[in-house]
Amino acid sequence: MTSSVLGLLLIFVSVLCYALVLVHAFSRSVGTGFMVLCLPVYTLYYAFSQFDHRRKGLVLAGWLGAFVLGVVLRVVGVSLSAQG
Repeated sequence: MTSSVLGLLLIFVSVLCYALVLVHAFSRSVGTGFMVLCLPVYTLYYAFSQFDHRRKGLVLAGWLGAFVLGVVLRVVGVSLSAQG
């Protein structure tokens, strides 16, 4: 139960960090924004090469790291609750 809730919070943090990247892409141009919104591979390219933020490393770690850790914790929480 606790890991599921923590996983949900981490996924929420990941969505907030992704929103920062998405807003930056749309502020650059509408075409870039739609490419970032629709193409996951281009999103990674844009985030690492063109995204400019004073805390770029923290935002990208929050986006990718929190997402992976959140999904893992959700899977563990769901599998533990299904067993007991």
